[in-house]
Amino acid sequence: MSTEQATSTEQALRPEDERLGIGPTIGYGVQHILAMFGGVIAVPIIIGGAAGLTPAQSAVLVASGLFISGLATLLQTLGLPFFGSQLPLVQGTSFASVSTMIAIVGDDGTDGLRTVYGAVIVAAAAGLLITPFFARVVRLFPPVVTGSIITVIGLSLMPVATGWITGRETVTVGGATVPNPEFAALPSIALAGFTFLVVVVAGKIAVLSRLSVLLGLLVGTVVALVAGLSEFSGVGGASVAALPAPFAFGTPLFTVGATVSMVIVVLVIMVETTADILAVGEVVETRVDARRVGDGLRADMAASVVAPVFNSFPATAFAQNVGLVALTGIRSRFAVAAGGLLLLVLGLSPMASAVFSAIPQPVLGGAGIVLFGTVAASGIRTLAAVEYRGTNNMVIVAASVAFGLVPVVSPDFWANFPDWFATIFHSGISSAAIVAVLLNLFFNVFAPGRPSAPSVVAAGPAVLVQTGEIRILASGEVLGPESYEPVTAKPGTQVRDD
Repeated sequence: MSTEQATSTEQALRPEDERLGIGPTIGYGVQHILAMFGGVIAVPIIIGGAAGLTPAQSAVLVASGLFISGLATLLQTLGLPFFGSQLPLVQGTSFASVSTMIAIVGDDGTDGLRTVYGAVIVAAAAGLLITPFFARVVRLFPPVVTGSIITVIGLSLMPVATGWITGRETVTVGGATVPNPEFAALPSIALAGFTFLVVVVAGKIAVLSRLSVLLGLLVGTVVALVAGLSEFSGVGGASVAALPAPFAFGTPLFTVGATVSMVIVVLVIMVETTADILAVGEVVETRVDARRVGDGLRADMAASVVAPVFNSFPATAFAQNVGLVALTGIRSRFAVAAGGLLLLVLGLSPMASAVFSAIPQPVLGGAGIVLFGTVAASGIRTLAAVEYRGTNNMVIVAASVAFGLVPVVSPDFWANFPDWFATIFHSGISSAAIVAVLLNLFFNVFAPGRPSAPSVVAAGPAVLVQTGEIRILASGEVLGPESYEPVTAKPGTQVRDD
């Protein structure tokens, strides 16, 4: 058998190339889209709210997000030469970019949105160029760095969820700013709590767990309609089908500070996509080499370059769909491609997008608490695999999370700094990424090794009491002899568990 024939046979036998028939392919494709739908519409709704867009303008963002996600999914699954990993990966709008984009938008409305688009175009183009060299860059993002960043992403989005529930503290009436009488209204909080309860209960039921967020949005919206807390009057005026208008909010604006912030975000997105490509390769049990990773990243970045043209934001592989592949055992990339085609069709229907844009904000907030909390929990899970004993990794996590939360707890902290600096550090994810990368270089790269006596911050928990072979930690945890290395100490002696 020739080399060419062997290669052809190997490709034909790839698990991801399995064809399931039209019915199952469409069915499993719909399932993939339902599993990620809440995430793909949440980002444009968040950014639309931050920019103060009207419901009609927010509907444009939602439609554009669906359209780009569909195109990106088709490119990633079906592939073109040098573009697309040809793996069952769903592409959607990245949550990693949300806090940075909110910081860039600021109080500038649609001009802030145009600045976001300019930053995304430049940053994604830079990501596309560095893809062949990304193996060197990715080493700057070990789990201690990525875990810290992902944790900050989730935590920094929590104010967005609570803001959806309570509404704005002030409103403008006749040109004057006055307190909002509907701020933190009990009906809104009750609606959010009910939505949260639906998401949690659905997550407990195995057959519904993957659809829990979507079910929460659906049931919460129905209850809001019955209670008179929502209306869909704008849906009837939307057209059934229409192509997304390029640059619907104006041509992009380019600033240095916004671009630097977005470059950091793009690097994080590339790390996430690389991890998802490798993870889905293991789940599918197929070969994933450096070239395939590169093709997947190029598809990711190419979609992100095109996204602002059609009023959307950076794309990335959705990790929840990797879990769905593992759960269902359906490994066909063509099933995911069918889901991408569905996303594309939905993106071409302003009426469908208007329906999703009309979901009441308290409903979004109730689901958002779980959704954003899950992002933070994913970061904590990554950090759980980091080695802390005998290292200064605890310092890296502590400092990067603290810097990442500064803009959350004190939004005006950097107000007196230069504009370019304030734009970068006003984003929690940018702050966390810069601090985490620099400290990781300082502690683990420039002077690698395990210090014999790490700083007091990095040290382990104190041992309050040791009696015989039993230790009682400051946390209250009791350790038996199998849990630690015995040390010589008199009963009642206070020692450190370093």
